[in-house]
Amino acid sequence: MTDRERLKELLVQRSIRLGDFTLASGAKSDYYIDARRTTMCAEGQRLVGLVAFQAIEESGLAPTHVGGLTLGADPIAYAIAHRSALEERPIDAFTVRKRAKDHGTGQRIEGGLESGDRALMVEDTMTTGRSTLEAVEAVRTHGAAIAGVLTLVNRSETAAAFYEKQGLPLLSLYTGAELLEAAKAES
Repeated sequence: MTDRERLKELLVQRSIRLGDFTLASGAKSDYYIDARRTTMCAEGQRLVGLVAFQAIEESGLAPTHVGGLTLGADPIAYAIAHRSALEERPIDAFTVRKRAKDHGTGQRIEGGLESGDRALMVEDTMTTGRSTLEAVEAVRTHGAAIAGVLTLVNRSETAAAFYEKQGLPLLSLYTGAELLEAAKAES
């Protein structure tokens, strides 16, 4: 079994729930994906780092940093940063807060992302792609360039076109449909 196949299996076992759900976008769905149940477990961290880092390398996007809106993006960005260090091709991680802190330095972006750096935005589960755009705008305002967007699970049929209109490539490691099909086959 490949690392990609094992990560898919882990997502199906730990993160997919069948039933009636209302998503963050307001849409109704017969399944829900809580990717954090996979991305925050030890094996999930290892596999996300491997699979995502490989996808980034194959894409040619060459980011200096990976990150996105806290909390979903955090474990993915950290896993990628860790894997990149092991591969001796470092990509640092950063976090975008939902709003700037009202104390200390008052930063909205944490983790050393500087003006002029090249950021790959990360999302755990994407339904429309619009929530990640908030993080894209925060990073652009911060002065960094956006290399593209990476999502662990893309539930959307329109997100790639949405980001193409923004001039950003979208890397999707898995689709919601492929995970749903695997979950139904197991139940």
